[in-house]
Amino acid sequence: MAGDDRETAEMKEARRRQRQSDGFADAEALDNNDADIGFCGWILVLFSILLTLLTLPLSIWMCIKIVKEYERAIIFRLGRLVRGGAKGPGLFFVLPCTDSFINVDMRTITFDIPPQEVLTKDSVTVSVDGVVYYRVQNATLAVANITNADAATRLLAQTTLRNVLGTKNLAEILSDREEIAHSMQSTLDEATDDWGIKVERVEIKDVKLPLQLQRAMAAEAEATREARAKVGSASHSFSHSFI
Repeated sequence: MAGDDRETAEMKEARRRQRQSDGFADAEALDNNDADIGFCGWILVLFSILLTLLTLPLSIWMCIKIVKEYERAIIFRLGRLVRGGAKGPGLFFVLPCTDSFINVDMRTITFDIPPQEVLTKDSVTVSVDGVVYYRVQNATLAVANITNADAATRLLAQTTLRNVLGTKNLAEILSDREEIAHSMQSTLDEATDDWGIKVERVEIKDVKLPLQLQRAMAAEAEATREARAKVGSASHSFSHSFI
């Protein structure tokens, strides 16, 4: 079993590396497509450069942009990604009229998974919430491959939480939170590779049981304690009578 688990983990890691290499290849292909803007596109670019030169030094304020240390800028020229990938941190230049850019935050982002009503494997309804830590690993893919990477990651985390917990019974959910969190992280990280997202950590915050189940478990625990107390008292009385 341990060998099979190790082989499965190695296969997953190999597939992940392959997806990452494919993702970087896709990003490079996206970055290098600005040569395809066409003849009319180059005329517009040259006109924009000429206009910038003619209006110096006023135009320099429209051309110089700044991104912070934790940001990267994705530049589009006539709708196509500019060669060279994400720009920053620091100063970079854009051409007025033809260029636009999007800032991408590269810091670790955290969000709460709202409480999810989940039916466990042994048909018990529980409410579970959690927290996810992720960051943008490839700014180009995060902009070009998905409309809203943050919203997509949030929704995917909710569905993944329900799917993972649906395969567990109540005892496993209560005792194996770390394993559940690790399984969720692996699933999320695998799904978000194509979006340039790296899921760093997942934590299960709270598991809320139905009130009736809480009362039943409390009554069962109380009965168990009373039974142990009676057994202990009887054993103590027997030992004293024997002496």
